[in-house]
Amino acid sequence: MTHSINLESLKRTYLFKEQIHKSLQEAIMEMDIYNADSDLRLEESKIAEQLGISRNPVREALIRLENEGLVEIKVDEGVFVKQRGIDEIAELIIVWAAIESMAARLACHQATLEEIEELRLIATNKGPDGTIVSQEVYSETNILFHRKILELSKCKMLQKYGEDVFSHIEPARRHAMRDHSRTEQSLFDHIQIVDAIQSGQGDRASKLVEEHTLDLEKYIRKTWKNHSKNDKKDK
Repeated sequence: MTHSINLESLKRTYLFKEQIHKSLQEAIMEMDIYNADSDLRLEESKIAEQLGISRNPVREALIRLENEGLVEIKVDEGVFVKQRGIDEIAELIIVWAAIESMAARLACHQATLEEIEELRLIATNKGPDGTIVSQEVYSETNILFHRKILELSKCKMLQKYGEDVFSHIEPARRHAMRDHSRTEQSLFDHIQIVDAIQSGQGDRASKLVEEHTLDLEKYIRKTWKNHSKNDKKDK
């Protein structure tokens, strides 16, 4: 996780605008935007320099990201990565819980045994060689686990809307995973979910995913106080 945006130079293709948008979107997702030390300002000139392009396509990408709710463009102030208030994050997590719980139910009947074993490998927090991954890597595998459940639903519409919601809660989830005390319970929950999916228990898999995700919502409401500029403004 980074405290400021980190980008690599792009090679121009016929999908150049999509490349710019995706590059910025992914870079924002990798930022720890809820860390007090994070630099949320996005400067067109610096982004253009990092990507090796002119400022115009960067400006277009930033406008698109604003429409998607990932950045804020403030008159006479500049462009900033958008921090959401606790209530908004909590509501997005509730929506995600509904989507992922349905995905888990569908996965019970749609996923192949091989796909479920891939999900189990992710859930065990082990690399391909069987070794336990670091806490920093676990933050990534945790996100991968939840995206994988969405994928295993084999429902394209569910995946589309699920990814839209997840893109807004991913920074909050990353930040929450910095609390190592949550790792053990998270790992236990993941294994329980995989077991339920593998045994075809749709109701149980759905319930476990819902409870697991809503635990994050409860954790954020309980522990995140004045964590973002948005919350401070509301007071």
